[in-house]
Amino acid sequence: MRNEASFSAEHRAEIWMTKKSSRVDFACRALRQAIIEQALPPGTKLPEDELGARFGMSRTLVRAALAHLQSEGLVDAPARRTATTAKPTLDEAKEVFEVRRTLEREVVRLVIARWRPEFGAELEGHVREEEAARKAGEARVSIRLAGEFHIKLAEMSGNGLLRRYLGEVVSRCSLILALYGRPHSADCAVNEHREIVAALRGRNADAAIAVMDHHLGSVENRALLEQGRDAAFDLGAVLSRYAEAKDTGTLTKVERLPKRKARGAK
Repeated sequence: MRNEASFSAEHRAEIWMTKKSSRVDFACRALRQAIIEQALPPGTKLPEDELGARFGMSRTLVRAALAHLQSEGLVDAPARRTATTAKPTLDEAKEVFEVRRTLEREVVRLVIARWRPEFGAELEGHVREEEAARKAGEARVSIRLAGEFHIKLAEMSGNGLLRRYLGEVVSRCSLILALYGRPHSADCAVNEHREIVAALRGRNADAAIAVMDHHLGSVENRALLEQGRDAAFDLGAVLSRYAEAKDTGTLTKVERLPKRKARGAK
């Protein structure tokens, strides 16, 4: 009986830990998406009590989620101060793009080395999604899909560590675009991504890298133009919409938020 009781207690503890981890993971994913889609501008305060209320979490779990996002460079969470979405300097932003160019070049080399016909079909399907979002005027969805195009390429490279690092860098670039970028048509991102797919199909690494470098140069030029954001927004409304996705299972298909001009596309 003692062994059974011990097993039952351990099982309950394991379930509790799993639920706790799931709540933290969901909050991280929701907040990350809100930042990437520019719904939470750089420098936005993220009070623990409001996050806890919106996501149904204790302050301890909120701090765990914020610490994880801080490790990705998306949140600043200094001790004994309210956390905020990160606000990188121009010099830090330039460093991010330097790292991104290096990672993306290696992604191109590996994808070409591992190229399969289905890669082209999958990438073209993603670009069509970008085009559909552009035509529908879904600026935030366009921004997210533009970044996911590059993450999809990293997945095709077959290198999990490279995919992880590039994913974090792409997220930081979204934050930089929100802070410094100027409003820009999503047409550019869609057309440039089509050019990248065509270059990859050609299986010429040097030519494909040149196309990728040109694309990233365009993104950087769109991003690193210093100017402020003057649009007000309702933090509670933003958090509610992203938190509600937990119940609907549509975290990547969030309702359109109160309109503010989105900046840039990757």
